[in-house]
Amino acid sequence: MNHLLFERSTGNIGPNVFARLQTTRLLNSFRPAPEFRFDGGERGTAIRDDEDGSIAPDPTSSIWAHQSGVNALALERFDGRILVSGGLDASIKLWDLEQCGNPSKAHTYTPVARIRRSDQTHKFGVTHLSFYPFDSAAFLSTSYDQTLKVWATDRASLSASFSLGYKVYTHAVSPIASHLLVACGTQHPATRLVDLRSGSNVQTLPSNAGAILATSWSPRHEHVLATGSVNGTVKLWDIRRAGGVIGMLDQEDSLGLYHNGLLDPNGKVRIRASAKAHSAPVNGLMWTDDGDYIVSAGHDRRIRVWDAATGRNTLASFGPSIKNSQLASVTMFTTPVGLTHPGKELLFWPNETEILVLDLHDGHVVTKLRGIGPAVAGVQSAKGAQRTVRNRITSITWRGSGSGGSSSGVVMGGSNMAGAIFSAHLDGQIRAWVPRLEGDDEEDEDDSLDAASEEKAKKRKALDDIFKGLVGKKITFT
Repeated sequence: MNHLLFERSTGNIGPNVFARLQTTRLLNSFRPAPEFRFDGGERGTAIRDDEDGSIAPDPTSSIWAHQSGVNALALERFDGRILVSGGLDASIKLWDLEQCGNPSKAHTYTPVARIRRSDQTHKFGVTHLSFYPFDSAAFLSTSYDQTLKVWATDRASLSASFSLGYKVYTHAVSPIASHLLVACGTQHPATRLVDLRSGSNVQTLPSNAGAILATSWSPRHEHVLATGSVNGTVKLWDIRRAGGVIGMLDQEDSLGLYHNGLLDPNGKVRIRASAKAHSAPVNGLMWTDDGDYIVSAGHDRRIRVWDAATGRNTLASFGPSIKNSQLASVTMFTTPVGLTHPGKELLFWPNETEILVLDLHDGHVVTKLRGIGPAVAGVQSAKGAQRTVRNRITSITWRGSGSGGSSSGVVMGGSNMAGAIFSAHLDGQIRAWVPRLEGDDEEDEDDSLDAASEEKAKKRKALDDIFKGLVGKKITFT
């Protein structure tokens, strides 16, 4: 760090390079932060699975964000302050991350607002959450109760509700468009577009590919949408066109539209009907902030990176360690543009029982974030009901601020943290992951230096005693 400061002060490196070097170091140093906990106010007793297979109460743990399990997270990207969580019990809770005044000390967050299950709110588990892209004053939620709802953040009150007629797995709002269309993926093979301005279902994108598990708008072209289906296809749509589909991603295409002959000289795209991005359901889909790449994930335990301009499979190999088995939309994210050097972007992937930090372009594992709690977790509520569940990560979200346009937050963390990742878990917990700061390293080094110095002093004293003993003795040779 001192060397970088010296290089910056002498002008050998510019401010942007200096900032990227520092943020890259922070991105590679994330660690679990069990000192930050989320208490939703529900009471009960945790159940642990003993080594002999017996189930016994665990009185040491009695705090949950959602006692029934946390299924969705969303964090506003303007100030990086308000976190929204959705539970399997249909409840929604809002958390103020600036409740913690000193991030170097342990803190237990409490919700600033609660939306409980009722006939007017959600009736079944929340499947997906997102903030309105241009203002944190509103957020959206979808649920297994077949509805999309819009909420006012400050009052935690319902603003609008849309019934879609089928279980809703996911939704997406364009970060740059002015049309205010919400793309909803449901059990039905057609993608539903809901207009927040007019309050109606204005358009349907027909398909015969089965249920839609993933949707994502382009951060560069406001009318371009990508959808992923249970049959392994990823389709690109231009919602202004009558036909709709403008392309399909093909896992066997490593050249792109022009080089493989699918692009006519007049610019018309010919689509291969058999093209598939994955050999199993696609439940993860996203664009990088700059719109240059599309990232898809499927039940075939593959993550693929595509050149958004040509549809080319970049053949990035993420190895056999990828886990993906949940029939629900998977939330993953890449580092915002500007935090790393070009071509060095990182992908954060919820690998069921751990978070993998991967190099986006060559696929190698940078680090693994572990420490999600017990593999099998349970709870006995205050009313006496018990449940036991296999614990896994259901959602992750990035804490960034200072965003604008398509960016997901170019400043790491908020006003009280240097950066953070939050993860939702089926055991009812929201867990935090923070980068290791320079001060933490120095404290650790001071402790290790003190122990090493003491050990060296002991060895030196022992050698001195031996030397004095040898010198003090009179040796006679015969």
